[in-house]
Amino acid sequence: MGWDEISNSVCPVARALALVGDRWTMLILMELVRGVHRFDELQAQTGMSSHLLSTRLKRMEQDGLIERRAYSERPPRYAYYSTKKGQELDPVLMMLRTWGRKWEGDCADGQPATMLRHKASGTVIDDLWQIPGGGKDFTFDQLEAFPHPQFIAERVGRKAAFAARSAKPATPEPEEKSPPKRRAKAAPAVAKPAAVKKAAATVSKPSSRTRRAA
Repeated sequence: MGWDEISNSVCPVARALALVGDRWTMLILMELVRGVHRFDELQAQTGMSSHLLSTRLKRMEQDGLIERRAYSERPPRYAYYSTKKGQELDPVLMMLRTWGRKWEGDCADGQPATMLRHKASGTVIDDLWQIPGGGKDFTFDQLEAFPHPQFIAERVGRKAAFAARSAKPATPEPEEKSPPKRRAKAAPAVAKPAAVKKAAATVSKPSSRTRRAA
């Protein structure tokens, strides 16, 4: 059964996974939360190939999870932002963060890759923090983020590695070669004057057979 068939199921979990079940989709949404919006920046931080990233972005746009906003006309360039539909997955990303910290660990010093603080209350987000109620949908816009130095270094390294891969090595200019020298054609042999006189004398002097016939 393919994802297209699963998306037609009456099961809401199956339909949801048809949209976000791919690991790249959630990773892209997390990068958008971090303020990474341009194609090359997304590629640098996710490690995706340009073809794979382009395919995923188009599919996410078709599914209504993200939208494009032009920031350059010539050449045409776009930035990507989560829609309201995409932002409503922020609680899922928050739960994945909590689950990942519990089972996959944190930075070397035991601190989270990004320390989060609730803007309204000033509360630092830990594993026991509950998404506040009050009828307002939770989004990461309600939080302040403070990346750990280890995580900052990791992301800077990814960006530098991507830039190095993308840089095209300068093509050395071909050395100018002097055109090959053309060999001069040999001049036709010219008979020496002495040989010319001898040949003329031979032609003008009648042979003995000719004198007898005369």
